[in-house]
Amino acid sequence: MKTKVISRFDAFLMLTLILFWGSSFVVVKKAFTEGLSPVAIATFRFLIAGGLFIVAILFEKKRRRSFKLLIEKKDFPLLLLLALTGVTFFFIIQYTGIQMASASIAAIFVCLLAPIVISFLSAIIFKEHLVKRQVFGIGIAALGTFIVTLSGTVSFQSNPEFFFGSLILLSTPFLWAAYTLLGKKIMQKYSPFLVVAYVTVLGGLCLIPFSLATNSFHEIFTMNLYGWLAILFLSVTCSLIGYYIWFYVIKQVGAAVASSFLFAEPLITTSFAITFVGEELNLVIIAGGFLIFIGVYLVAKK
Repeated sequence: MKTKVISRFDAFLMLTLILFWGSSFVVVKKAFTEGLSPVAIATFRFLIAGGLFIVAILFEKKRRRSFKLLIEKKDFPLLLLLALTGVTFFFIIQYTGIQMASASIAAIFVCLLAPIVISFLSAIIFKEHLVKRQVFGIGIAALGTFIVTLSGTVSFQSNPEFFFGSLILLSTPFLWAAYTLLGKKIMQKYSPFLVVAYVTVLGGLCLIPFSLATNSFHEIFTMNLYGWLAILFLSVTCSLIGYYIWFYVIKQVGAAVASSFLFAEPLITTSFAITFVGEELNLVIIAGGFLIFIGVYLVAKK
């Protein structure tokens, strides 16, 4: 099968996308300095993004009458499960981990470790065959994960929050893997963008009880301009525009080519984190991140 060649325009779109998604970890870290809590950021982001997605799919329906807006009743429980794993629990945990540890570690675990977890679980659940190179790659990535987590253990006495934040973030690739594998079939049945729209709306609604329980809604009255800009950036560019770009490029060149760009995302996050929020990376984290990257390369290589 001939490999699709990505055009300059599509490459530009993907570079724009990884700038959006890579910087989002740092934008969240910056939002904490404006007094916003992890639950508040997640709730405000996805309630706004959910509203934007509703407008987007209604516009798509007006543009294309054949576009289906409704899903079958039997598929709703699965969509709710996707919303919980891919939005509600995922972002509460991720944002809490970023607050306690760092944006860089969050990016390393989600962007690099998630593909490894997905490959591993696919082999177990769907009986997908793994060659020796892929098994070796999973082992290398596991070692890198241990080393990155070890960096928190090394600094445990001086900064116990960093250690616990790293452990919390370690659950995010498993949540994302669950979301990806559970959504695999339903995204073949419906438009992927429609599925993401439903998941975003449901995920935002499921965040409301957490905001009520933590009294996070009052933060909407104390947010300054920078806080609103952070929320709008996450809602508009990372959620709505980001997924438009993602599905457009996948349609043009395929998922494999588009996904290859995501491996650069932790580099974007780390650069932004060092520049704008003063994060410091020690050699242990760099070494661990490099091993995870090598592991991903071995697993994903055709």
